[in-house]
Amino acid sequence: MSEHSITGKKVAFLLTDGVEQVELTSPWQAVKEAGGVPTLVAPKAGKLQGYNGTEKGDTFDVDLTVAEANASDYDALVLPGGVVNADHLRVDKDAQGFTRSFFEQHKPVASICHGPWLLIEAGVVRGRNVTSYHTLETDLRNAGANWTDQEVVVDQGLVTSRNPDDLPAFNSKLVEEIAEGEHAGQIA
Repeated sequence: MSEHSITGKKVAFLLTDGVEQVELTSPWQAVKEAGGVPTLVAPKAGKLQGYNGTEKGDTFDVDLTVAEANASDYDALVLPGGVVNADHLRVDKDAQGFTRSFFEQHKPVASICHGPWLLIEAGVVRGRNVTSYHTLETDLRNAGANWTDQEVVVDQGLVTSRNPDDLPAFNSKLVEEIAEGEHAGQIA
């Protein structure tokens, strides 16, 4: 159980097919255990296919499409990883706009593994301290981010981690940043 309470706080989880399953389910559970209300937001309605590495995992029901979703209705955003998931989301204009809106509203955003690809396309990483899966280092640096190889990096409401091994630290900081609320330095 988290030491921080986020009772009643609404948290959008933005993902699509190919999500790294544990990078969805672990933060989702952490949000619920801390009293938060998670919502699965995706580009399309229906069910999404999770993966455990390269093997198919479970399917997950979409609560709301990203075209229907409004960042104003949520207190925070979580971007799970998975190469296929992140690669498809980063070229989705609705996903880019939805993500950027959280930064414009100074709300916490947490992104793990390949999830920061969407942050690049949303135009929100310049000058920010981040980490990610190591293969995104050059992409993030080229987009103006300050990339470091650390378990978790927190920068004014932006939480990033590298891979599933970092989930305990990622989940802890995610819940802490949501509990703290809006951050003035969280900007687009």
